[in-house]
Amino acid sequence: MLCKVNQKNNFFTLVFFRIKFEFMKCPSCEHMETKVIDSRMSKDGATIRRRRECLACGYRFTTYERVEMQLPMIIKRDGRREPFVREKVIEGIKKACQKRPISMEEIESFVNELERELLESGEKEIPSTFIGEKVMAKLHEWDEVAYVRFASVYRQFQDVNEFIDQIQQLLKNKKT
Repeated sequence: MLCKVNQKNNFFTLVFFRIKFEFMKCPSCEHMETKVIDSRMSKDGATIRRRRECLACGYRFTTYERVEMQLPMIIKRDGRREPFVREKVIEGIKKACQKRPISMEEIESFVNELERELLESGEKEIPSTFIGEKVMAKLHEWDEVAYVRFASVYRQFQDVNEFIDQIQQLLKNKKT
């Protein structure tokens, strides 16, 4: 706790303020002490964004804090099992949505919902196809171009005819 004394018109004002120092390695100089400048909770309440400053070099950076959850293992198409990686899902969606009118906030919110659904399922293992289909359904709802981009990778299109079939399917569904 630090104290600051202000004098104005022969009145003294004591101002107390607290600076919290934490140990987190600076990405610039690797010094271990930083201070939190600003903390904000995300709209959905699942993440805290912290703005930090290195006490050694003054470099400012952002960290995100969220509860670590025991998500189910993901069973890949080839039978391998790997942990659910939130960032991997986000990157796949971001690639599909590149130069499309989908905000990062919408993507983050969807992935939060997906994580919640995986947790609530109570399953220890979930096939990757479950996640892929959920992502495709959301992209179909958001943006047809992003949907086709994702589908081309997810469904492993081999030639132009598969693209054409997917687009014709979209157009057919749009008419009904």
